[in-house]
Amino acid sequence: MVRNVAEEIAGLEAEDFYLLSGVEQGMRFSEYVDRDKLPEFSRLTPEEVDYRLDRCERRGLLKRKTIQYEGYRLSFEGYDALALHTFAERETVEGVGAPLGVGKESDVYEVHSYRPFALKFHREGYTEFREVNREREYTADHRHVSWMYTARKAAEREYDALETLYPTVSVPRPVDHNRHAIVMERLDGVELERSRLEPEQVVGVMELVLSEMATAYEEGYVHADMSEYNVFINSDGITIFDWPQAVPIDHENSVELLQRDVENIVSYFQRKYPAQVDAVDTDRITNAIRDGTFETSLAKK
Repeated sequence: MVRNVAEEIAGLEAEDFYLLSGVEQGMRFSEYVDRDKLPEFSRLTPEEVDYRLDRCERRGLLKRKTIQYEGYRLSFEGYDALALHTFAERETVEGVGAPLGVGKESDVYEVHSYRPFALKFHREGYTEFREVNREREYTADHRHVSWMYTARKAAEREYDALETLYPTVSVPRPVDHNRHAIVMERLDGVELERSRLEPEQVVGVMELVLSEMATAYEEGYVHADMSEYNVFINSDGITIFDWPQAVPIDHENSVELLQRDVENIVSYFQRKYPAQVDAVDTDRITNAIRDGTFETSLAKK
């Protein structure tokens, strides 16, 4: 897990952020930025760079290497600090609270602001970078892609999907986006996987999830990673979250991804509630979603 750097922000000065931004710019060209180039990128004097490097490295915001040349790169904590600084300047975020969820590809925190929000940091590339790089469509055409680019593109894709789908589809309301981070509506409820539905609720909830998927398709998107782990359920209904792998319906693999999404959801309900969910024609459901003729009764057939 990447350390929460929210408490560090108050102790940083404007020149620290100039340096961090300079390292960020330099990382467009190489993984580690040559120390001698930092004055140019950060617009600080060499003496100021020396002072700020020490401050930022001690706080874990930078990583240093000394093989071949002395170079620096942002840590994920440093990248978090830049995103948080931008959110604070925009008055989107006043403070960061307790973690709401931690995974291999994202960390989510509660946010102190003018209403309850959640802050999601994308972590694609932090671990198992090569595997993530191969699987993610938005990095497939790049031979040399940094973890920073991978995480930023994932956040961009998710935010674009949320902006398109909300409020027609039941997704978290997007609030703000910067670099690899998204501020969005905080969800109440429990993951579908951890819920225990009453027998009379099972088919209705499954149909509700499929109906939201159908509406998302009408709005131009396939989730492409649907499972019981990215559906929240509460007394008001369901919310589908985690959209960084979403693809537009004109994507060359959208049909196969839609089919997989439908099969994943149906198979979950069949495994967990075999007495309520028998044979389901997933091909028929997928075709109905594509044709715009999906009806909840289809899920029962």
